[in-house]
Amino acid sequence: MRTIMHVDMDAFFAAVEVLDHPEYAGKPLIIGGRKDSPRGVVSTASYEARKYGVHSAMPIAKAAMLCPHGIFIPGRMQRYQEVSKDIHAIFPEFSPLVEPLSIDEAFLDMSGCEHFYPSLEEMGHSLKRRIKDKTGVTASVGIAPNKFLAKLASDWQKPDGLFVLRPDEVDDFLRDLPVGKLWGVGAKSEAALHQLNLRYVRDILPHSLSWLQERVGVALGSQIYNLSRGIDHRAVVPHTDAQSIGHEITFNDDQEDPAFLRQQLAQMGEKVGWRLRQEGFYARTVSIKVRFYDFRTITRSHTLEYSFNDDDTIFGEALHLLEQIKLQPVRLLGVTVSNLSMGAQLSLFSTQDQSTSQVNEVMDSINRKFAPGMITKGRTLRMDN
Repeated sequence: MRTIMHVDMDAFFAAVEVLDHPEYAGKPLIIGGRKDSPRGVVSTASYEARKYGVHSAMPIAKAAMLCPHGIFIPGRMQRYQEVSKDIHAIFPEFSPLVEPLSIDEAFLDMSGCEHFYPSLEEMGHSLKRRIKDKTGVTASVGIAPNKFLAKLASDWQKPDGLFVLRPDEVDDFLRDLPVGKLWGVGAKSEAALHQLNLRYVRDILPHSLSWLQERVGVALGSQIYNLSRGIDHRAVVPHTDAQSIGHEITFNDDQEDPAFLRQQLAQMGEKVGWRLRQEGFYARTVSIKVRFYDFRTITRSHTLEYSFNDDDTIFGEALHLLEQIKLQPVRLLGVTVSNLSMGAQLSLFSTQDQSTSQVNEVMDSINRKFAPGMITKGRTLRMDN
């Protein structure tokens, strides 16, 4: 039996801003752009702002309508990354098996480490105190027998929460859980389950695996059958040195508008290109990942004869790969570059030129000075008719 700990920072970007600007404490803080930003998107909202219905990925314009008295500021990704590095440096003090998930969360496999602490609760409190003492921000921690349950537990008493879910408590904990809380169940999947009168985990339990697979598909049927019983065999997988750099997004609703998907590719291409250049890497391979509404997932990639680190190449290659796919409603879209090296390997036929490099340098300089994404290219904007 494993003991898995999931650590999730509380409204992380907002917490860092409050740390640096105490006058923001207790106020509705919305990060992602100025209040009058016509194209800005909320990246993080403080818990005070969430009370008004503001959430991440919401257009700034809508957030301003819901919370007109909120404090709207652009993000400072470089500062958030600094604090994140301090947080992630703490995790190996507690376990050698750490799987970072993002800038503000991670799984730790604490199996065999339990005897160092009087209780599982004290184990969680020890990590929370260490993070608070070193960085000044709070984390919520969930401890459970597997990754799915630990992630649920960390969200159970947010913010600044700690919840321990023991094996003999799992069945009772899950029974009244809405099906939308099961990992991998999005809005359309949830609606499909509701049509089958499956609204809570307790509604799933009487049905067989084959019954579920026949009605919602093999992949989703297997997933909800196992998760509703608290079964998740995924191991905590530590990350090694970067062999690829990527970014992906799971949409709140399935998307099939080519213009919207093109815009998302452009935004992700800029984020990936920015990271490539900031970390001093060049790449030769571009890959895309597409997960459809039915959870079928495909990847496509193309390797160039030369190295690159510019947004244009990443976007152009990713768009070409996407255009070769017969699209259905898309749930997740991702862009990754690989075959990394620390130097450029140019070809006589390379499309990169000095002007492209100069544009990248100017944009990066501005974004480093203010915030990543402060200046962007027109293709990242949705031009509605």
